[in-house]
Amino acid sequence: MTNTIAAVLLVAAVSTPVAAQWLTYRDPGIPRTRDGKPNLSAPAPRTANGRPDLSGVWQVEPTASEEMKQLFGDINALSVPGDDILTFSKYFLSILVDFKPEESPLRPDAAERFRELMAKRGTESPTANCLPPGITQADVGPNPYKIVQAPGAIVIMYELFGGHRQVYMDARKVPANPQPLWLGYSVGRWDGDTLAVETGGFNDKSRLDAFGHPHSEDLRTVERFHRRDFGHMDVQLTIEDPRTFTRPFTIKFTDRLVPDSDVGEYYCAENERDRAHIGAK
Repeated sequence: MTNTIAAVLLVAAVSTPVAAQWLTYRDPGIPRTRDGKPNLSAPAPRTANGRPDLSGVWQVEPTASEEMKQLFGDINALSVPGDDILTFSKYFLSILVDFKPEESPLRPDAAERFRELMAKRGTESPTANCLPPGITQADVGPNPYKIVQAPGAIVIMYELFGGHRQVYMDARKVPANPQPLWLGYSVGRWDGDTLAVETGGFNDKSRLDAFGHPHSEDLRTVERFHRRDFGHMDVQLTIEDPRTFTRPFTIKFTDRLVPDSDVGEYYCAENERDRAHIGAK
C-alpha cells in the first residue's frame, strides 16, 4: 500500500498547479466578522429569484489525519513537494475506500482491469500524460473549483486541469446516444434548496480516483449540492455504472469556500520535470 500511495502522489505532483491568490483583494460580497475575517457561518446567499446562490471558489474538505492514517497506514513521509497527503480527501485516493474488500461492488472483470491499470499507473495514468481526470477526481481533488451561476446554466471551472462543465438548467435531458466526453453532459434541477446534477455520456478513458479505478461509457453520476451556510457546501455523489459495479453507491463530503481568491491558470506540461523520474530505479 505504501508504494502504491507514493506512486499516486508522484503522478499527482506532475499536474499540480499553483493555487491562485488575489493577495490584496477583499470580495465585497463576503460577510465579515468585526475583525474583518470572512464569516463562513453566515447564512447562505440567494439569487434574485430566491434560489440558493452556489457561486464562489470551493475546495473539498480534507479527511481527518487520524482517519487517513487508519485507512492508509503511516503516510506522513509520503507527501511530495506541493502535495501533502493529509490535505487530501480519502475519496481522491480511492472512491471505494468505505467498502471492506469482501464487500466491494467492483465486478470481477473490472477488478482485473483495475489491477492492470495499477501496474502501469506511473506511465499510463491520464493525468500523468496531461489528460483530464475523471469527474469524481475533479470533485474530490485537492485543488479548488469555481461555480458561476446564471439562470439558464451553471458553469463549473476546475483549476486542476483547466477544464469546465456546463450544467444546463433548462429542463433538457442527458443525450441518449452522445459523442462520449471526458466530463460528460450535465443537466441540473432544483430539489428544494439542493441542486441535483445528473451527468452521462462519458468516455471510458478517465479514472474514478488516483488509485486508478476504471469505469465504462455507461457511467452515470448524480451530484447533490446543498449550501448549508455561507462557507460550507454538503455534497453527495452517486455513481452508477452497471458494467463496472454490481450496484450504485454514494459518497458524502463537504466543500469549503475559499474566500477572496480565484482558480488559477493551468498548463499541464509547463515546467514539468517529474514524469521522467516515474518508475526510474
